[in-house]
Amino acid sequence: MRLKKETKIKKKTSTLERRDYIYGFIFILPMLIGFIIFVLAPIMTTFYLSLCKFSLLRGRVWCGLENYIKIFTSDKIFIDSVLNTLEFTVLLIPTNLVLCLAVAILLYRNIKGIGFFRTMIFTPYVTNIVSWALIWKFMLQNDGGFINMVLNMFGLEGTNWLYTGSLAIPIVVLVTLLKGFGMNTIIFIGALQEVPDMYYEAAAIDGATKWQQFRKITLPMISPTIFLIIIITMIGSLKVFSQVKVLTNGGPGTASYVMVYYIYQKAFKMNEFGYGSALSVILFIAILGLTLLQWNLRKKWVHYEN
Repeated sequence: MRLKKETKIKKKTSTLERRDYIYGFIFILPMLIGFIIFVLAPIMTTFYLSLCKFSLLRGRVWCGLENYIKIFTSDKIFIDSVLNTLEFTVLLIPTNLVLCLAVAILLYRNIKGIGFFRTMIFTPYVTNIVSWALIWKFMLQNDGGFINMVLNMFGLEGTNWLYTGSLAIPIVVLVTLLKGFGMNTIIFIGALQEVPDMYYEAAAIDGATKWQQFRKITLPMISPTIFLIIIITMIGSLKVFSQVKVLTNGGPGTASYVMVYYIYQKAFKMNEFGYGSALSVILFIAILGLTLLQWNLRKKWVHYEN
């Protein structure tokens, strides 16, 4: 009798578990269908098109690895785009981390009136990126631009900010930094507020300086947040497009060509969809590889990670 009861209980449990699995699958089915149609299918199509010569005029012709061979052996603009993208990423990530963390340290205390300053620095983040870039484009104009007008008031001569090759990428970095500055600062503020005060009190009793407290307590405790912001900023910097399109349109020459802008030029301006797809695959693999690399390295410096 006891064995029969145990068998019935197991059957009921397995039936309930099976029913839960079915209900769970039904609930995630719409999301799964959307993922397959709007994410997985386009990715697979892009991989396929990268192995073809495909344009609206010539149609689709299989060419194997010819697009990739051409990219890595004879495409100078591709090399320029990669170098410009790397320059953008290297300039943006450390500057973004240092400035956002510094401002977050100033604003994370809950004192009267601090909400106004938090709102002020967060406002640009909710502004449309195209509108934000257009505003800066007008401000950086050579003739009549606000920046040059201010410099002239102090007897200084402004420059042609958007059409000087050495300044093109740094200007785009500045505009991008100011756009996302507020969001990253708010994330840091949330992380700083989660650090228990008792750690600082104990460190102060032991004679630790403010710098030692910051280095030994604050940085380890907020390291998961630092890791998150590095990953988000890196992926965003490798995919930068709108700011370049609005501010410099890739110029002067190819001085501000980045990877996504070059993909756009090849696929939608020159109608070389196969070649543009090959460039997209390379960018996808690069982002995936860098993300996985950072994910594996996190164990060496991110606190709370095993």
